[in-house]
Amino acid sequence: MAKRVAIVGAGVSGLASIKCCLEEGLEPTCFERSDDLGGLWRFTEHVEEGRASLYKSVVSNSCKEMSCYSDFPFPEDYPNYVPNSQFLEYLKMYANHFNLLKHIQFKTKVCSVTKCSDFTVSGQWEVVTMHEEKQESAIFDAVMVCTGFLTNPYLPLDSFPGINAFKGQYFHSRQYKHPDIFKDKRVLVIGMGNSGTDIAVEASHLAEKVFLSTTGGGWVISRIFDSGYPWDMVFMTRFQNMLRNSLPTPIVTWLMVRKINNWLNHANYGLIPEERTQLKEFVLNDELPGRIITGKVFIRPSIKESVVKVEDGQASLYKYIFPAHLQKPTLAIIGLIKPLGSMIPTGETQARWAVRVLKGVNKLPPPSVMIEKINARRENKPSWFGLCYCKALQSDYITYIDELLTYINAKPKLFSMLLTDPHLALTVFFGPCSPYQFRLTGPGKWEGARNAIMTQWDRTFKVTKGRVVQESPSPFESFLKLFSFLALLVAIFLIVL
Repeated sequence: MAKRVAIVGAGVSGLASIKCCLEEGLEPTCFERSDDLGGLWRFTEHVEEGRASLYKSVVSNSCKEMSCYSDFPFPEDYPNYVPNSQFLEYLKMYANHFNLLKHIQFKTKVCSVTKCSDFTVSGQWEVVTMHEEKQESAIFDAVMVCTGFLTNPYLPLDSFPGINAFKGQYFHSRQYKHPDIFKDKRVLVIGMGNSGTDIAVEASHLAEKVFLSTTGGGWVISRIFDSGYPWDMVFMTRFQNMLRNSLPTPIVTWLMVRKINNWLNHANYGLIPEERTQLKEFVLNDELPGRIITGKVFIRPSIKESVVKVEDGQASLYKYIFPAHLQKPTLAIIGLIKPLGSMIPTGETQARWAVRVLKGVNKLPPPSVMIEKINARRENKPSWFGLCYCKALQSDYITYIDELLTYINAKPKLFSMLLTDPHLALTVFFGPCSPYQFRLTGPGKWEGARNAIMTQWDRTFKVTKGRVVQESPSPFESFLKLFSFLALLVAIFLIVL
């Protein structure tokens, strides 16, 4: 009899978890408290309890070729950075294509998830749900929580003395939907994350004046990188990742800062981070420099008069997925991570490994070993090589994905690929580390993966290359291909050593 798996949430990670369960012969039941799928990517004019909320203008920060499911590319006529409405349509296409909807119970709230009395033997969970004011209880062999970490707003009003006497309006970004509310007003946006920066820029088109307050600064980059390419297709390659992780942290940091400052000298705009050895999440915004230089947005230091300390910010999860203290590994948390890359392929890869653990195909180390590794990560000891990912939930995207793929024997084998398909090997190593690479081999292998990799740039420029100009072949093209091939050989040699 197939194991029954309860999945909480029908967002990007929940949909991937349903599909992964079906691929492994498990019986998933997904509980979604709203009336539709999509999670964060489903825009509504009102805020829904227990669900992440977005504003009307949200566009993806990762391009379509890097943020799709690994065996389901975005439609080629979609823009490279996808508006939320089209992103939701893509998720619905994914759900329909793989027949996932019949496994989702909408308008069903999960009230509690508790261990059964015989948990130490069975590893089972009792899941209590509420649908149309009727409460039900069911027993499941495993649970996958896919609610993300953006469902509960954090509004530390105690950090702002005098807020109760403030006569204006204040609210969390979760409640923001349209910029009209800022018309002809003086606006202060606290926090220079992606949402805060987006809102400050939008407000600056209508408001009298906008101030953007930041405690530690941030690295602002454009979605458009070298030669007009999407930033993550240039930055996120296996070759560059290997180079970054092979160089001392101070050198990598210096090179990265130099590259970022080529577009915008952060010091001159009051944006430069105070802590530059630890990597902060990039702020993707194409307009901010222009709004600052034209006096529409003013950068200001933190206005807080007290300090809110966060202790032990790291999540106590083995590989950011499994609680280490449970006697039975039948609870998985999917999507509670901040990779330097897209969340969709990250959550999907987490789900692929997790369902094989839940099924019993893959085994976890003893709890003592898992706890030891979690504590080592929590200590935030720098390795002195590569970028420093020391903030809570941060992870090196390619390294983390490859680690999970290794557990399920799905990591691309570059050396054997070089012998059997050198063109593909060069593309995989030097080109964008797109999700299709994660389906080249192993469980869940997708026959269309190679073609998707070889045509990813065609889809990237299909929507931008409206006017085609005949180009002469470069005389150096053959030389560059030869150089790339030799560099790949050297890199693989170094990896083997």
